[in-house]
Amino acid sequence: MEDHPQSTLVDVAREAGVSRATVDRVINGRPNVKAKTVAKVREAMARLHYRPDPLAAGLARRSRHRFCFVLPTGTNAFMEDLASHIATMGDWLARNRAFVDRVEVDVFDPQALAAALDDLPRAYDGVAVVALDDPLVRAAIDRLVADGVPVVTLVSDVPASRRLRFVGIDNSAAGRTAAMLLGRFLAGQKGSVGVLVGSLSLRDHMERCFGFSQLLGREFPGLRILPVMEMRDDRELAETAVRDLLKTHPDLVALYNAGAGNQGVATALKAARKTPRLVFVAHELTPLSRELLLSGTADAVIAQNPGHEARSAARLLLSRGLDEAIIAEQERIRIDIFLRENLP
Repeated sequence: MEDHPQSTLVDVAREAGVSRATVDRVINGRPNVKAKTVAKVREAMARLHYRPDPLAAGLARRSRHRFCFVLPTGTNAFMEDLASHIATMGDWLARNRAFVDRVEVDVFDPQALAAALDDLPRAYDGVAVVALDDPLVRAAIDRLVADGVPVVTLVSDVPASRRLRFVGIDNSAAGRTAAMLLGRFLAGQKGSVGVLVGSLSLRDHMERCFGFSQLLGREFPGLRILPVMEMRDDRELAETAVRDLLKTHPDLVALYNAGAGNQGVATALKAARKTPRLVFVAHELTPLSRELLLSGTADAVIAQNPGHEARSAARLLLSRGLDEAIIAEQERIRIDIFLRENLP
């Protein structure tokens, strides 16, 4: 029997004219490879008398993966909840020989966030970041990707960057949902509507405001949206802003908070004791927003599931490291609507 030099995966990829990752997918029977490509790879394997090495494949599957989640500093209860879910993934990740580090930075400061991304070791196998849509941050993400570190944006996107995928809700739709609820709750009342955000440089906050103004102006022309106020998700800034709105706009009938800082909004509303009571729509189901719904201070909360988002980001990075396909529907983050009557 004729002896042949031992061929490698790289040899097969070169012979078939495809990537090494594609050859690996064919060998391991993974989905999303065209039949024509599968045939081409198998023909190359036959010509080169290539035989997969079971030991090497097993070692590859047992390789370690280390990821980093970059989260905001501050007292944002939703982000604290997100961080706790990341921590609880430890056992599941360990079973998949993966580990997560966490870095906290002021995401409202583009220079600080970009510097934090640039400082991350390129040994990481993937990064998930709550991102600010700013040229400095976009460039930092692109540098990570260029250095071989895949990036997913989490909660807030930077769509023009080279990130792998965005993990979060459709924020324009969330804003339209908030506008529809608020307008229906007002039942024909006319007046001014105050809008608060953390920052219009956060893509999620900006898109929520866009969707909100888009629908409110079309469906409820009797309502006038006041200039958007940026609060950096700070409860004290939010309280001051709402107190000022109540003083300067006697026709104020509703508030929409597209960011955090709901504690400050609630404090100002309770102190004012305005009659009739303002309609208030907020975001994210936290212990505080739950209390606000139960007390009647808030009328509705638009929410996303932080546990789902944390797990989805980890699955996406892990699947990239293992070159495995994802289930797209499993990674779709839904918009939830909570009223006092349907709290979980």
